[in-house]
Amino acid sequence: MGGLAKGLAVIETFTAARPRQSIAEVAAASGLDRATARRCLLTLAHHGYADWDGKFFTLTPRVLRLGTACLATMPLPQIVQPVLDDLSDRIGQSSSVSILDGAEIVYVARAAQKKVMSVGLMPGSRLPAHCTSMGRVLLAARPVAEVQALLQAHPPLARTPLTRTGSEAILAELAQVRAQGYAIIDQEVELGLRSLAVPLFDAHGRVVAALNVGVAAIHAEAEQLVALYLGPLQRVQSDLRLLLR
Repeated sequence: MGGLAKGLAVIETFTAARPRQSIAEVAAASGLDRATARRCLLTLAHHGYADWDGKFFTLTPRVLRLGTACLATMPLPQIVQPVLDDLSDRIGQSSSVSILDGAEIVYVARAAQKKVMSVGLMPGSRLPAHCTSMGRVLLAARPVAEVQALLQAHPPLARTPLTRTGSEAILAELAQVRAQGYAIIDQEVELGLRSLAVPLFDAHGRVVAALNVGVAAIHAEAEQLVALYLGPLQRVQSDLRLLLR
């Protein structure tokens, strides 16, 4: 099983910022030695999960089978997608549901009315938790000590000049999110984007996911988001509570 773990570590080194990598780059990113990284990459290429041009490796669409299989077996996307579609139709804005995976959020469902980010978002897409509205409501549901350890292990990076990166500032923001029950992001993940998120609870009151609406900054000021969209989000939050177990 050690070989499987190493192969998965190699796959995880490929990101939007590093779509093409050499053996040396993969070894450095994964913490594996060059020989091990090379064996893993060649095995992935042999089985169709990677392409190799003699120097650089890239992942192939076959890798999507791994994520698609996971999403297909998760009840959450199947439950929330029809609700998201209805919500987006009613408010005329894109909405999403995500879960927390370490220091990132992972989109599990999305209903897009219009493109509000420069990158295309879809189920399986990842964004940093510290500067996203869904990430903040999910982090706010975790014990403070756990969040502190997470921020120390994964120092927050600035995506825009407005991104909060200091641990104390983020923890203070999470305390406010925890108290008010929602999070607002004003152009911290991408300039021109504002978003509002609420947690999604299961029938036992546990936070299992987050729901948000994303709005182009030219369409609404940050202080307007609550008046415009918090009510619809909270109605969905209430409707889903008995369905999520």
